Amino acid sequence: MLREQGTERAGSSPLDGEKRIGTYLCAAAGCRSSRRGQVRQRHRLPSFWQPLPDAVGTSRDWSLLLPRTEVHCRRCGGHLGHVFDDGPPPSGRRYCMNGVALVFVPD
Repeated sequence: MLREQGTERAGSSPLDGEKRIGTYLCAAAGCRSSRRGQVRQRHRLPSFWQPLPDAVGTSRDWSLLLPRTEVHCRRCGGHLGHVFDDGPPPSGRRYCMNGVALVFVPD
């Protein structure tokens, strides 16, 4: 997932049921992605509504013929998932991540 820009099967990640507050880290580089609780959403993939400042980068992804915004680790460039504009307030964004690309450290 991290190097080939894939997407894991929905509901297959052990992070999908995670409800605690904590920090998501890039599984490859160990850098922090988000310090938020998880957004519960219909696609059954780990997600959060706002990354930490300067933690992730984005780029345009045309792999499905329609543009999407890819999210990658700012340090190693590993593919973490995609961001969509259908999330909760206050950001209105949903960072839909691949659980195998992340490590979760609870508080």
